[in-house]
Amino acid sequence: MRSLLPAVAEQLFQDIQKTYQETSQIPDDLLIALKFVFGSCALQALDLVDQRSVTCLTSPSGRKAFQVMGGSGHLYTCFLSCHYCPCPAFAYSVLRRNQDLLCKHILAVYLCQAMAATQQESVSDQQMSTLLSPTGTP
Repeated sequence: MRSLLPAVAEQLFQDIQKTYQETSQIPDDLLIALKFVFGSCALQALDLVDQRSVTCLTSPSGRKAFQVMGGSGHLYTCFLSCHYCPCPAFAYSVLRRNQDLLCKHILAVYLCQAMAATQQESVSDQQMSTLLSPTGTP
């Protein structure tokens, strides 16, 4: 699923997952690596994880989306399958300037998955279609 990320990021998430499963913590060396690879959004993403801001929405048809409550209180619907977040930072820093690998919202989703800290919610296929629609209506 993470084939859009560089191998170093993939390995970092695997190391975090393995260590977190064993110790229920992320050691300092992995936190430093996280900051090195993802820059300033790493701390903000960890804050979102601590606040339990990430929810995985799953529909009966198997579609999956993630909703992240941002620090400003705005709810962002992120899609890992296409590596997308509608936030301004993603549009500017990731897409336009090619300066960051991803925004804090997508990083929080990856971290929550690695730490098994994602809240789960089932939605109907119609609700998922509404989320996937550019206008928000099916």
